[in-house]
Amino acid sequence: MEFFCYHRDRPGSLPLREELGEAHWAYMDRYEAELIARGPTFADDGETPTGSVHIVDLPDAAAARAFAFDEPNYQAGAYRDVLVRRWRNLLGRTMWEFPGGRTGGKRYLVLGLGSGDGADLDVPGARRDELIAYGPLLSDDGAVWVGTAALVRAADVQAARAVLTPERYAAIEVHDWEFGGRR
Repeated sequence: MEFFCYHRDRPGSLPLREELGEAHWAYMDRYEAELIARGPTFADDGETPTGSVHIVDLPDAAAARAFAFDEPNYQAGAYRDVLVRRWRNLLGRTMWEFPGGRTGGKRYLVLGLGSGDGADLDVPGARRDELIAYGPLLSDDGAVWVGTAALVRAADVQAARAVLTPERYAAIEVHDWEFGGRR
């Protein structure tokens, strides 16, 4: 089962994240084979981390919660909250298989939260080549749609936001994002 995890930084936690850098890397190394995508989000300055995205394939919701909440930065209090949702990989690939590669162009996390009938349940054909990861956010049992998450290469925030149908969501967040993992 695939899960989307978004750890949001607590304000002022950068020194703690820097201190725990190697512990975070070592922890993520244990999940290398299960990771579909990963990477940090940034403030408007493009420098200050605001969170960390991990899309991971694990046996069940309990394993996904353990993955998210045992992470060293979370355990030390660097994160203010964590979103853990079942997710469906509509592209059927990892970020490392993205044809556009790790560099070139701006990258974004687009997170649409909603309720009711699902929206954007199919991969947008016109933008497919720019999508790094794409899929619905679901309840633990996979039966209820609660939103959509995408990692996308786009010219700017507005172009990234256009991946989703705005009127179908209560809120859409767009965050600067970059490929994560050891280089």
